[in-house]
Amino acid sequence: MRVMVVWCPDWPVVAALADEGLPTHLPAAVFHANLVQASNAASRALGVRRGMRRRDAQSRCPELKVYAATPERDARTFETVLAAVEEQHPGVAPLRPGMAALRAPARVRGGEPAAAAVLAERLVGLGVWDSRVGVADELFTAEQAARRASAQDCHVIAPGESVAFLRELPVDVIEDSVEGREAISLLKRLGLRSLGDLADLPAAAVRDRFGSKVAWVHRVVGGAGATPLTTRTPPPELARHVDFEPPLDNAETISFSVRQTADRVVAGLAAQQLVCTEVRIEAFCEGTSYDDPSSAREWLHPRWFTAADLVDRLHWQLQGGFRGGDIRAPINRVLFTPVTVVPDAVHADGLWGGTDERVQRGIARVQGMLGHEAVVVPVLQGGRAPADRQTLVPWGERPTGLRPAAHPWPGSIPPPAPARVFSSPWPAEVVAGSGRPVAVDARGAVLGEPARFRPEPRGGWHPVASWAGPWAVEELWWEPGARRVARFQVVGVDGRAWLMTWEAPGSWWTEAAYD
Repeated sequence: MRVMVVWCPDWPVVAALADEGLPTHLPAAVFHANLVQASNAASRALGVRRGMRRRDAQSRCPELKVYAATPERDARTFETVLAAVEEQHPGVAPLRPGMAALRAPARVRGGEPAAAAVLAERLVGLGVWDSRVGVADELFTAEQAARRASAQDCHVIAPGESVAFLRELPVDVIEDSVEGREAISLLKRLGLRSLGDLADLPAAAVRDRFGSKVAWVHRVVGGAGATPLTTRTPPPELARHVDFEPPLDNAETISFSVRQTADRVVAGLAAQQLVCTEVRIEAFCEGTSYDDPSSAREWLHPRWFTAADLVDRLHWQLQGGFRGGDIRAPINRVLFTPVTVVPDAVHADGLWGGTDERVQRGIARVQGMLGHEAVVVPVLQGGRAPADRQTLVPWGERPTGLRPAAHPWPGSIPPPAPARVFSSPWPAEVVAGSGRPVAVDARGAVLGEPARFRPEPRGGWHPVASWAGPWAVEELWWEPGARRVARFQVVGVDGRAWLMTWEAPGSWWTEAAYD
């Protein structure tokens, strides 16, 4: 069995640029732990190299696009490449994001180079301009052949020539891992520059001295140790559509007509033991292309969609489209596409049941009538002030872009958190026993012992029973509008506790209350 490897160089950078809809010729790099993990050809031409510190990379290329390493993004974007390869040749084995293997097609006119050219043309149609193909008798050799091919080209190792090809390669081709880097360094110090030099050593000595990874490469160069392909099962087609002949122009009629299609969507997911938590619903008007829907929206569900939920969402979407003028012709197709699916066990009911379905339907109905952001729920995030630690997210939507709550956040108050956080802080006063206002100096020291305080603008004065603080923070100190604050927890003799903030040069505010 001959093996074909498809390699898309610099895939983490390609995926990051594609995720933002940017062209791939822009200089960009992906960083992990503040070091360059991957860079593209445009950035390498300006001096950016793998393992370089971020500040050094940006000093050499000020216009460098900087992205954080996100393996999930790389895998998600590479799924389109795998699907395209599977359309041409079923039985693809994903090796890593950016590289896949398959059995080399033997019955293609023009042979293996012609099959590789068809794949390259298919990937260009997806916007992947740099793809390289290698063909050999086994996987490791095919991968090395792909790495030596030029863009949109194929490097074929003839049958029986794999060993001769591998013996000429430098030892640097050993997989880039901690074990591999250490082995490469040791091999070079011992004067072993090529895989042929490594293959001439005794197998037992290689295994004992260099580890299992180098021992496997030693066997491959010797003509053994071939790795079988573990091909994946193509993902099932979960989308369903229904066509109307003649087209329909009434939301109620369309919603009634798609009920069986919605049932098939849910049944198809259930057959795979999956449920859908995010769905895209598209409606196409008569006379328009199926690539350009007249109405399209992605709906989210806090639990999972049933067939009735899908019909409801379509009905609300069509009502808004007909009233808003987005839909200006009768509808001839409706398409349901599950965007996010999870195992059904994740959303199984607990022992005592779950959330009332009527509540969820009511909230979704209100959201459909008033708009996506009309119904929101509070979500916790990282921050120092209580107001900074909360944000509002549209109901049913997964929060994104939140500040990490796990970070230390120096200057934040310790638990427990206050029960009431005021949308606008109240003007307040805190004075010492002498009657002078309490203040905080630049080093965070308290000037005066809090003795009395007035937490509300129209309230009276209260003696201080106890207090804690300050938790000082200097915000945006590098900008002209820097803000220096210090927070105190103050308890009155009546037992009520308040979170009070002193702000330079000398004003007091009440931010929250402990009930």
